[in-house]
Amino acid sequence: MLREFAMPDVGEGLTEAEVVTWNVAAGDVVTVNQVLCEIETAKAAVELPSPYAGTVGKLLVEPGQVVAVGSPIISIETAEAAAPAVEEDTGAKIGEVGKDGRVANLVGYGARPGAVTRRPRRGTTPPPAPPTPAPVQQSHSAATSRRESGFTAISPGGAGAGAAAGAVPLAKPPVRKLARDLGVDLRSVTPSGPGGVITRDDVQSHVVTPAAPAAVAAVGGVRREPIRGIRKHTAAAMVSSAFTAPHVTEFLAVDVTATMALRDRLRATREYAEVKLTPLAFVAKAVCLAARRTPELNARWDEAAGEIVYFDRMQLGIAAATPRGLIVPNVRDADTLTLRELAAALGELTATARAGRTSPADMAGGTFTITNVGVFGVDTGTPILNPGEAGILAVGAIKPTPWVVDGELAVRTVCQLALSFDHRLVDGEQGSRFLADVGALLTDPGLALTW
Repeated sequence: MLREFAMPDVGEGLTEAEVVTWNVAAGDVVTVNQVLCEIETAKAAVELPSPYAGTVGKLLVEPGQVVAVGSPIISIETAEAAAPAVEEDTGAKIGEVGKDGRVANLVGYGARPGAVTRRPRRGTTPPPAPPTPAPVQQSHSAATSRRESGFTAISPGGAGAGAAAGAVPLAKPPVRKLARDLGVDLRSVTPSGPGGVITRDDVQSHVVTPAAPAAVAAVGGVRREPIRGIRKHTAAAMVSSAFTAPHVTEFLAVDVTATMALRDRLRATREYAEVKLTPLAFVAKAVCLAARRTPELNARWDEAAGEIVYFDRMQLGIAAATPRGLIVPNVRDADTLTLRELAAALGELTATARAGRTSPADMAGGTFTITNVGVFGVDTGTPILNPGEAGILAVGAIKPTPWVVDGELAVRTVCQLALSFDHRLVDGEQGSRFLADVGALLTDPGLALTW
């Protein structure tokens, strides 16, 4: 039987992926879970295993081609009795729709239809399920139900009136705010979401791009590359963050002479002999300790729910420059790790990222980010928040600098820190206290024993 294998959703609700290389060719015999190809999503490179055993019939896409999730990428001739490699009680194979309407993928199934509901507001009864989009002449109860479900029905004379005739498109409040920030008239947007919902991608696709200047004679050649993969995801995330969260950045110069001396002493001990102990490990430890005293920096603004979410564990993101672009993998539960464990985790994270093997799951769920611009010899910068996080700390170059000590001029080892935070949930006092605590710990690491 000739079976087609569709591009699966490898996690995080991604809608497309690029086929980087094929590991098989037409006529090859493959086994279940044998790697067919390497794909690159907007977040990471992933190896795609075969769900069938059989003979490759045809490769349906070329290397370098971007494919939508659910589109066939390869056909495999299997025996009649061949069983799918990934199967639940729905009987669906990877990329196929099961009996319950969900699409099977490498990391499980999506939510069951109707299973996702909003938590009821405190002191009220749960709101009714949002109805199917109705004609413009809707009842008062239907409009109320939509508002309670987290969507806003757009009136006939307002945004969304330009959608399909007789339909009332929906848009969540964050999407409507994004449209206002970007100057997009929702009446001109065609909704693509389930049930006629206007999505964030719908709005961003309607951003008016300034007309290109008239062509002039170019001196030398030019090179053009398509915007896709990690670069495309990073650009969208940074634009969204810049226009959603009100950024505030504060700067602090820190004398880290004592910390660098401590690092030299620890590196000479047997316990740290096989661990690469970098200044970043000390910064990470200081960030985790400071966040305990100022938990607003380890939090998230939930616009849709109207809540601030505080985390009791820190999922520490480390911005890493890789050949594929900027990614931010996380050190899980970083606040529970010792200095040695943090150093080892950072070393493993960096090696995995540079090899292009960071999985989408390792980049999800971050709560605070550190970006080390000092490795490029840069003193400081104004970092943009990783979307959804309350703060990001930029660490500048560590170098000898003239410094006043006890009224005398001396040469000390100094580093510049820059903290950007979301002013919706972090006030200036809280941001300043957090940054001062990080600086104090790096100036005198012995303070950690007193906190």
